[in-house]
Amino acid sequence: MSVTLSDPALHTFIGGSPLDPTALRARYERLVTGSPDPAVSWCNWVLRLRDTAQLTGTVQATVTATAAATEDLTAEIAWVVGTPWQGRGLASEAVRGLVARLREHGIRTVIAHIHPDHRASAAVATAAGLAPTGEEQDGETRWQRQLR
Repeated sequence: MSVTLSDPALHTFIGGSPLDPTALRARYERLVTGSPDPAVSWCNWVLRLRDTAQLTGTVQATVTATAAATEDLTAEIAWVVGTPWQGRGLASEAVRGLVARLREHGIRTVIAHIHPDHRASAAVATAAGLAPTGEEQDGETRWQRQLR
């Protein structure tokens, strides 16, 4: 994954820089251990091409129960596809699948935060049925979809 995510251009809208293999391994180890908050679940998947099994990116969801009702689950989602595989619809397919899986698991609200100039991510969110809310957080627009 460190090679797949190595292009600094992937950080144009999200900030930061690519992680070296050691730092990426440490990040993945933290993710695998799970959230220290029992009301939060971290769900992470690596994307692979079907025909070659080439790693191409990731999708993730942070699922949180609201304080008022543990059955009212919200998922904040994010995705990234390595530069060589962009423009093929991989992110749209993966995020549509992610949203469908979240629905099956009782998630009521799906949220994504997207930089207002990131047209490709806006297209992915639209393909998954999310719509901009007009709310902003840290310079990004909140997109949302109610599933139930």
